[in-house]
Amino acid sequence: MSGLDSGFAAHIATGNTTLCRCWAVVRRDGWTMGFTDHDLDLSFEDIAFRADTGLSAAALQQTTGLSVDNTEALGALNATAIREDDIEAGRYDGAEVRAWIVNWADVERRMLMFRGHIGEVRRREGAFEAELRGLTDILNQPTGRVYQKNGNAVLDPDEPAFAVEVPIAEVEDRRVFRFAGLTSYADQWFQFGTLTLLDGKAQDLSGAIKRDYYENGLRVIELWRPIRQPIEPGDRVRLLAGCDNTVEDHTEKFGSLLDFRGFPDIPGDDWSFTDPSRAGDVDGGSRR
Repeated sequence: MSGLDSGFAAHIATGNTTLCRCWAVVRRDGWTMGFTDHDLDLSFEDIAFRADTGLSAAALQQTTGLSVDNTEALGALNATAIREDDIEAGRYDGAEVRAWIVNWADVERRMLMFRGHIGEVRRREGAFEAELRGLTDILNQPTGRVYQKNGNAVLDPDEPAFAVEVPIAEVEDRRVFRFAGLTSYADQWFQFGTLTLLDGKAQDLSGAIKRDYYENGLRVIELWRPIRQPIEPGDRVRLLAGCDNTVEDHTEKFGSLLDFRGFPDIPGDDWSFTDPSRAGDVDGGSRR
């Protein structure tokens, strides 16, 4: 029940209420946790809301504009609820958050007060502070299709033809990975692709691939940023082929011009400003 029903409204009107707050956090990997500021555990919507987690929240202030809702969740880091290493690994980045006012004597009487996602997460002195951003925050982000020469298609991560699973032979600074074999793939095949950990402490974490090359008989994959969890040789990863979003890459590498989703023949900026020229070269390139 998400709205303010008559029974819940009548309970509030008595002035002698049995109310508490509950929060549900759903990470992007599907892990769901429930928290409450009541002194006993509660349960509804197939979520167990625990009372011993030390989580609390600032007063919820919602606006009618597009600004970020002014609210924060505060809590203690512990091994059974929110762990410091999970925050460090980014597992809570973008997690969905819902908050209710609940009649703890009858949890079917409740009202959804907030729905959004976690923004910035800060740690200090054994605790965390998480900024909560409402649904309208999405409207602040640029959306829509951009007309440009390069395409904007994204490879299907479940497409087996463009991915391979392989154990790590060597790892350096959690950013540079070396693999034995993989000789059937052309040089730079995985450049601009994705590396995802399949097991180990960094399971389900991923990173964008910056470089892909051979060195001393090993395939070397470099990420733009380190994975934020320990990684050991032998951990398995999934490598997804990369695409530089050019029409040549789509036709020669993937054999699918229809999936390009770009405009390779669109004129460059100089087409709008150039004087008449016999050369007819208006592709957006520099002039000498």
